Amino acid sequence: NEYDTALERFNLIFDADPKTKDGQEAELLALLIEEYEETNYPIDTPDPIKAIRIRMEELELKQKDLVGVIGSKSIVSEVLNKKRTLTVNMIRNLSEKLKIAAKVLIQEYDLQR
Repeated sequence: NEYDTALERFNLIFDADPKTKDGQEAELLALLIEEYEETNYPIDTPDPIKAIRIRMEELELKQKDLVGVIGSKSIVSEVLNKKRTLTVNMIRNLSEKLKIAAKVLIQEYDLQR
């Protein structure tokens, strides 16, 4: 109930000037709401391959566009189908090319056998 009340109040004063009492209250509510959501509704990062696929879709890239970034056509296919793990060089290249944080790409994930 308190969370819902805080959200309602925040929505009312969202555009308030930060120098006013309402603006200061909005900043405080934003911090409290964010902390509550992170604690009670954490969002897990996707596994590295899913993150790559999502970013490829956003950038309208095909598997062939990662040839040279990951390796040969067959290596790209194996990585994206979870038959081969990412190497450090692949992670560096993908992070640079796709602008995905390395901490997302270094996570462990299950290979498909």
